[in-house]
Amino acid sequence: MGIRVVIVDNAPELLDKLTGIFRNMEGVELLGRFEEAVAVVEFVKEHPTDMVFTDIVMPDISGISLATELHKLVQPPAVVLMSSIPGFSLEAWKIQAFAFLEKPYTRAQVVQLVNRYRKEKERMGE
Repeated sequence: MGIRVVIVDNAPELLDKLTGIFRNMEGVELLGRFEEAVAVVEFVKEHPTDMVFTDIVMPDISGISLATELHKLVQPPAVVLMSSIPGFSLEAWKIQAFAFLEKPYTRAQVVQLVNRYRKEKERMGE
C-alpha cells in the first residue's frame, strides 16, 4: 500500500512543485491538493490520509491551526509544516508535527521525509 498524501499551499507554483514531486515518487498516492486549509480537515475525515504537507502562513487558517485540528481526528495524519520562516520550526515542535520543511525545499528533502515516515510506520508494524 502506498503512502497517501495531501498538500496545502496558497502559492500555486509551490503546489505544482509538490504535485510533480509526489506524482513521480514510487509508493505515494497524491489524494488531494488545496490552496486553502479550511477544507482539508473534512477531506481527511472522508479520505484516510497518511501525511499532510502544509504551508504555515495562509490567508484562511494557518498550517499550525490546521495541524492542531488534524491531530484531533481519530486517525490523525502525520503533518509536515512548511515555511520560509525558520522560526516556525519551534512551533512545529510544540504541536508535535512530524517535521518542519524550510522553503525553498528540494525534491530530495521531500523524499527523505516520506522515507522516514515509511520507516517509522514499518517499525510500528503498520
